[in-house]
Amino acid sequence: MNNKFWIVFLHTYVTKLKSKSFFISTIITAFIVFGISQLDRIIEAFSDGGEKTIGVIDETNGWYESLQAQLQSNKEIKLVRHNKSEEQAKKLVQTEQWYAYIVLHIQHGKPKVTYYAKNIADSDVTHEIEQALQHVKIAMMAKQIGLTYDQINALYAPIAMEKVALEEHAKTEEQLNQARAIVYVLLFAMYMFVLMYGSMIMMEVATEKSSRIMEILISSISPIQQLFGKILGIALLSLTQFVIIFSVGYASMKNSDMLRQLLGMNELPLSLMIYGIVFFLLGYLLYAMLFAVLGSIVSRVEEVQQMAGPVTMLVVAAFIMAMFGLNAPESSFITAMSFVPFFAPMIMFLRIGMLHVPTWEIAFSIVLLVGTIAFLFVFGSKIYRGGVLMYNQASSWKDLKRAWQLTKK
Repeated sequence: MNNKFWIVFLHTYVTKLKSKSFFISTIITAFIVFGISQLDRIIEAFSDGGEKTIGVIDETNGWYESLQAQLQSNKEIKLVRHNKSEEQAKKLVQTEQWYAYIVLHIQHGKPKVTYYAKNIADSDVTHEIEQALQHVKIAMMAKQIGLTYDQINALYAPIAMEKVALEEHAKTEEQLNQARAIVYVLLFAMYMFVLMYGSMIMMEVATEKSSRIMEILISSISPIQQLFGKILGIALLSLTQFVIIFSVGYASMKNSDMLRQLLGMNELPLSLMIYGIVFFLLGYLLYAMLFAVLGSIVSRVEEVQQMAGPVTMLVVAAFIMAMFGLNAPESSFITAMSFVPFFAPMIMFLRIGMLHVPTWEIAFSIVLLVGTIAFLFVFGSKIYRGGVLMYNQASSWKDLKRAWQLTKK
């Protein structure tokens, strides 16, 4: 690599790094990641923290005490017995002295409950009351037929089912749940960054071409150096942003019990993270090549989205298949797709996280992926060289052939 490559590489990186769009998008994304990681604390901080008073009109002669006992441990709901008219109970709710009130009565020999509130949007309150009433109903019905509490508990106790994998290197249920969460997060990050920065490469090429700067650049630097300088420059930019966002997310997750338990941050598999980085970089290079080549045959910036459509659909298809594969990683379809270069970055990585994949399969998938990138590099650099000199008004897939022909002249 000579000085011209480094000039293009550093110019692409530094220019984008200093741009307002990069700064704003990084700040906003980091803020969103921080907000998600601290979601439990944010919800707790904005909650009113007070008890919700629920009035109870008991026409069953006995349910109120049992219901109160069931909700005794709930610090958010306070039950108050109401022996006066229902009209007065409605006024107490409308004037916000009570949060809601319920009426307990027997209809046709069966218990019936009616819940009244200013609105019924808060499903947490109604869910808690329903659960408590269900326990009360079971206790009351059991008492009528003579069942003891031990018999009731034995009747409703869940079956203890232990899952044992016979394969030697199979993962445990706990490891699978942890891997599933980690794989999902990294797949989503891969999906977002490939689309975001792949489109940026395409837009960068199309913008320079529309301003006729490309004619000057192409005469002073080889297309290969220019192509790789832009791709690697924006790759470094994406890694810079990823490191910033990941650092913010990791630091905030360390103090979040909810996400730390969800992702298993205490036992994060190093091998899985290494494979994630490898497939992330290879997937980025693969799609970056496609975006750069298509950007070179676009004449106007307005046509970028039209030409990027098919490549975007490939990324979306890979992501959808990966989401399906989270629940069926051993599917023959998922196994086959993990060797298709355009889908391998996501799907082979998914299989590695969820299963014990033979080393030869991983190596074969990586070789196919690297081979495809090498082919696109050779083919793409030729298309790129001819495409950047094309300025026809309408861009189409036929322009690939024209770009190839221009390269030979």
